[in-house]
Amino acid sequence: MARKRLAMEVGMGTDLQGQNYTKAAVRALKDALWHNSLTIAPALGYPRESMQVDVEIGVAQPDKVDKAEVAAVLPYGSAQVTVVLGGLDIPSEDGTKVTVMANAAAVVYLDIEEAQ
Repeated sequence: MARKRLAMEVGMGTDLQGQNYTKAAVRALKDALWHNSLTIAPALGYPRESMQVDVEIGVAQPDKVDKAEVAAVLPYGSAQVTVVLGGLDIPSEDGTKVTVMANAAAVVYLDIEEAQ
């Protein structure tokens, strides 16, 4: 069996008022996932739960993201969440708040048998 990359989905999420990096990250992952339905695993004879999903989140303050909350977004499969410096903080006009923008990439893998 070999771990094979089958799909990549990308998304963007924001928290406009609350300055909550986890909320923006969750919204970014939902944006990536909610536009399609992956049928690859069942089409190849594997259960959806066997999918391995590497999630990478980019935000301006990575230490403020709850990785477990982001992972809980996935409807099935196992998640590995990594948070890196990225995204964007947009200050309000008066400088008292920031709008938080997060980017997400979800890469789906399966352990599958190599073709002969």
